[in-house]
Amino acid sequence: MINENEITVLDMFSGAGGLSEGFFRNGFKFVAHIEKDKYASKTLETRALYHALKNNNMLDTYYGYLKGELSRNQLFENTEEFSNEISSSIFNIEISKKTEKLLVEQIQERMINHDVPKIDVMIGGPPCQAYSFVGRSRDPDGMINDPRNYLYHHYLSFLKAFKPDFFIFENVPGIFTAKNGTVFNDMIKSIKKMGYVTENKILDAADFFVLQKRKRVILMGWISGNGYKYPDFTRAEHSFFVENLLEDLPSLHPGEGSEGVQEYIKPPSQYLIESGIRDEKDVLIQHHARKHNEQDREIYRHTIKIWGKEKRRIKYSELPEKLKTHENQESFEDRFKVVAGDHSCAHTVVAHISKDGHYYIHPDINQARSLTVREVARIQSFPDNYKFEGPRTSRYAQIGNAVPPLMAEAISMEIRKMF
Repeated sequence: MINENEITVLDMFSGAGGLSEGFFRNGFKFVAHIEKDKYASKTLETRALYHALKNNNMLDTYYGYLKGELSRNQLFENTEEFSNEISSSIFNIEISKKTEKLLVEQIQERMINHDVPKIDVMIGGPPCQAYSFVGRSRDPDGMINDPRNYLYHHYLSFLKAFKPDFFIFENVPGIFTAKNGTVFNDMIKSIKKMGYVTENKILDAADFFVLQKRKRVILMGWISGNGYKYPDFTRAEHSFFVENLLEDLPSLHPGEGSEGVQEYIKPPSQYLIESGIRDEKDVLIQHHARKHNEQDREIYRHTIKIWGKEKRRIKYSELPEKLKTHENQESFEDRFKVVAGDHSCAHTVVAHISKDGHYYIHPDINQARSLTVREVARIQSFPDNYKFEGPRTSRYAQIGNAVPPLMAEAISMEIRKMF
């Protein structure tokens, strides 16, 4: 049952749980999560169990799973007092016209069964590919006919059905201009008709102690007259660099490493400690480098060398002729990019990293490879004890689509203060 002092949350388009993680950390109580991808749902399920075990001083069982001492089935079987309830709260279903009504009814039934009188907060944001500038540039029609343009309608339907006191809608800045601005304007008009006051800002994850430039539209809304407002956030000042995220991880050549447990090569940096990314209990997992052919590695070395000497990104047309394999050089101008270890922020991680790693090259020329799942997760501020389920391509996509947990934690903390 839900305690009357707990703040209830409905999480839509949950992904692997980056936004959820911030709310878990600040003690919000999730009534339900909805996510269509089966691997992201499993990741979220595993993470929700982590928080349940943490709250009950049972993390040794969870770490047994990370260390390979327990299978995932054994982890859930050994913790059935928590895992059964968690599994039933995660709806691995695509939200559509066919499923929308059924989902609403099932969540309402959960609320009745768990004595939940109302949803206090609703969070989430539909997949952003149709709104992103990159997605539109790759589509011949500029994504104008992509059905994902209209996924926000489902968010509005749930907003109308559950009438939370407060909501957060997260997406990419491209949503402002999607379909010539009609998507965002229509959404705001519809929300206001429901009695909500809204305000939106473009927030950068780099301002929330995340070592990554990542701008996102964070739209917030609240029932008119309830006294809430858009929080004021103080920019996190620090003197850390991206290399502080990577320096304790073993050096790998392509194909080396392991999905299982490895040893760290040095104690955690001060950044890893202050950010909570690594603590004394943690074990290193999912640090396994992709394989690369020798030509790609040569391009990586060339790109790293230019960055080290001139601090600039090279264009595909600048590569030595022997390294060029594409006739259409204009489409590949910005294809290879080094993660700047000597900067305070890495460039934005996106889901395309699941297809290849050319845009996320490790800064160490001796390794000449793309980033591992664990390295990318750290750039997104996921802690080392956050295990991503599914095949490696899915893990990369889950991380690339996520809201950085440190950013989510700061946002949820301000919302908790208001409540």
